[in-house]
Amino acid sequence: MARPAGVAAELARLLTPAPEAPFPEPPAAARRRRVVVAVTLVVGTGLLAATLAVPAGSGRFTALGLAVAAAWAAGSRLSGPIPWRGRVPAGTAGHAALAPVVLGVLAYLAFLVASLLARQVPGLAGALDSILDRADAGPLLVLLVVALANGAAEEAFFRGALPAALGGPHGPRHATVVYVLVTAATLNLALVVAAIAMGTLLALERRATGGVLAPTVTHLTWSALMLVGLPR
Repeated sequence: MARPAGVAAELARLLTPAPEAPFPEPPAAARRRRVVVAVTLVVGTGLLAATLAVPAGSGRFTALGLAVAAAWAAGSRLSGPIPWRGRVPAGTAGHAALAPVVLGVLAYLAFLVASLLARQVPGLAGALDSILDRADAGPLLVLLVVALANGAAEEAFFRGALPAALGGPHGPRHATVVYVLVTAATLNLALVVAAIAMGTLLALERRATGGVLAPTVTHLTWSALMLVGLPR
């Protein structure tokens, strides 16, 4: 059983960036990765913008949401290998498994407080209501599937394939900037603010662990709680 002190130590490790391990590739493979990632960004951004433009609760919304997830997942898969599990210090496997879940819960609680404050800001209040209206417009199970599929696919692409394509020690940081710019295609201020906050947090996890597994677990935990737990 994971001890609280051990989980706290692992949480601290998740938020302490480590030197980015080199990800050497032959020049041809690196060029191919960059081309695949560039094409995926164009396709995924277009699909994301289209998803938020269709009526909430419609079959097209669900289909386009799954298409966005498929685009990110296919792009990450076709780009080449990505670091999955990353670095797990010896003797911390149990803590390492639980800490990303705890971090996702903490992120949700922070967003819960922020959402209550955002109700007082006209621009953010309207953007938040728009997202919540979409969350209430369809069957919860379907929306959960779409949200979790997108969360997992985004991590594989934006914390896996994209940093590898950008290269260098600042790849995850630069990938976060791209993540925010892609989210801006939704024209929803609340989603952009969330992308800035969560993109930064998830990039820290990626830098700390050297892989996409921990940020994926945090992202999925946060997404599920945000969908079912934000007050309407």
